[in-house]
Amino acid sequence: MSRSGTRYERYVEGPDPLAPPVDLSEALTAISEDVMAGTSPQRALQEYLRRGSQERPGLDDLARRVAAKRRELLGQHRLDGTLQEARELLDRAVLAERKQLARDLDDHARFAEMRLDNLPPSTAGAVRDLAEYPWRSSEARELYDQIKDLLGREVLDQRFRGMKEALQGAGEQDRRAVQEMVDDLNALLAKRQRGEDTPEDFAKFMSEHGDFFPENPGNIDELIDSLAQRAAAAARLRNSLSPQQRAELDALAQAAFGSPQLMESLAQMDANLRALRPDLQWSRGEHFSGDQPMGLGDGTGALQDIADLEALAEQLAQQHPGAELGDIDLDALRRQLGEGAATDLRSLAELEKALREAGLLTKAPDGSLRLSPKAMRRLGKTLLQDATDRLSTRAGARDARRAGPAGDFSGASRGWQYGDTEPWDVTRTVTNAVLREASEGADPATAGGVRLQLRDVEVTQTEARTRAAVALLVDTSFSMVMEGRWVPMKRTAVALHHLVSTRFRGDHLQLIGFGRHARTMPVEELIGLDGVWEQGTNLHHGLLLAARHFRRHPQAQPVLLVVTDGEPTAHLQPDGQAVFDYPPSDHTLALTVRELDAVARMGARVTFFRLGSDPGLARFVDAMARRVDGRVVAPELDDLGAAVVGSYLRGRWGEPPLV
Repeated sequence: MSRSGTRYERYVEGPDPLAPPVDLSEALTAISEDVMAGTSPQRALQEYLRRGSQERPGLDDLARRVAAKRRELLGQHRLDGTLQEARELLDRAVLAERKQLARDLDDHARFAEMRLDNLPPSTAGAVRDLAEYPWRSSEARELYDQIKDLLGREVLDQRFRGMKEALQGAGEQDRRAVQEMVDDLNALLAKRQRGEDTPEDFAKFMSEHGDFFPENPGNIDELIDSLAQRAAAAARLRNSLSPQQRAELDALAQAAFGSPQLMESLAQMDANLRALRPDLQWSRGEHFSGDQPMGLGDGTGALQDIADLEALAEQLAQQHPGAELGDIDLDALRRQLGEGAATDLRSLAELEKALREAGLLTKAPDGSLRLSPKAMRRLGKTLLQDATDRLSTRAGARDARRAGPAGDFSGASRGWQYGDTEPWDVTRTVTNAVLREASEGADPATAGGVRLQLRDVEVTQTEARTRAAVALLVDTSFSMVMEGRWVPMKRTAVALHHLVSTRFRGDHLQLIGFGRHARTMPVEELIGLDGVWEQGTNLHHGLLLAARHFRRHPQAQPVLLVVTDGEPTAHLQPDGQAVFDYPPSDHTLALTVRELDAVARMGARVTFFRLGSDPGLARFVDAMARRVDGRVVAPELDDLGAAVVGSYLRGRWGEPPLV
């Protein structure tokens, strides 16, 4: 507390208002990678939330911590604490009585000693036999009475958390109050089973016995939930004991407070709660293997914690249909793992919410999630940046950040970089300076106006006047999936699509996938395309579609880019049927070569991207490239995007592609 009397406490009203904003870039990239690998967007989002990131623990990490806490409870404790404590009190009572008898010299003392010598070996049997014993030692009688008091408080603590401490040193009047409360509770539960209870019944019960329920339930359902969870945990504790321990405890419990009526009332309460909440785990048991003894109340609390942890594990798995992060019990997570775990879960929930509110994930008419056009643009920008970063490290490569060497303004701008010669975008530059100074707290009126800094400067982007018709042919045969080339191929297509749609809007890009058949497809469809076991690499059909695309744009420079990992093994017949031949037939090769010649006669600049080291494929693409004065690039998978982007740029500017 400060001198002014202000109290500072942890903020618990919601998300941390001082937390940094959620960064969606990493999440979107990871989700998109899974989508491109064939996972649905809904499942990809769930997988990302499950894995988390370097900065943000995921659901799997929370689940591991839940499992570790459960193992810790089972591995540290054992459940015979009450039996052990009762035995210790009994032994002390008998010892104190023997000391007193040794000082007494009458015959009755000798008879009492014989009676003590013949006590049953079990604690419960000895306690029962001593129920009517005329104790001579006041210390011994007090210790024996403590056994009954202990058992009563432990039995009640099993059903009502905190009773063991609350009833310590309680008198007969307190015990009668407990008996009345349990009897009234059974009457209320019985009315609930018959559907005859009213809110007034619950209010009357709480007004008379509310002191026994510090959790202050708001209605009868909350009361039943709390009691039933505790009673189910008590039942699981009993099932966790050995048969011998269970029999011993049942017999001892009859001595609780010296009141069999209380035990009958508690048994009736358990039956009522089981009938009202049959879905709880009443019959299970656990194996405790530790060396720290727990009493009945503490053991029941531990088993209630274990039930909490098991429910959390199921919720964190998110395996049930329609699973959402909102299904996870935040209070239970905080209770079991602490505030840090609750913060981690809120962070994941905020990320999921931000992805939806940012418009990156949209719901389709069938209720499934899809990547939105906005997400596609952000993904394309990320993948293009990755490709250009790799491209800029290659000797002689042109930086793809330039929209064109000269020409029409594209309407876009970007931050100035060393070596730029494009004209400044004055409006954006001044706006950046004003916003910067405002965020830094500067007042232009007192500072003598706005002062520009280098980081404020933006230059206009230009679009090359030469337009291109680009056909990107990507192999969609199953070998691409088997060899791990499926996702790099998609990343390449998305990067090229983003480059054309943002920097070269006058160009016409057509994506063509070729497996047993070839077909044109928008980039959104290619991203979600699943790998299908289908034999055939129909480059012949793909070239037919490319030629059609070039004919639609006769004034544009044709650019043909072919990404493949196999020789042509299929061709298209006049009736539209595809014929598969392996090894490649002469007829398939001849038809493929004929269509490539037709594309070359249109003036297309051709580049083959050969994936893999198959000798037959190498001979084929080398021969095809020589035939049309094209080029062959054999990139590593990580460099495929850079290779395709670089070849596109050089092809549209009339420069030879890099080899």
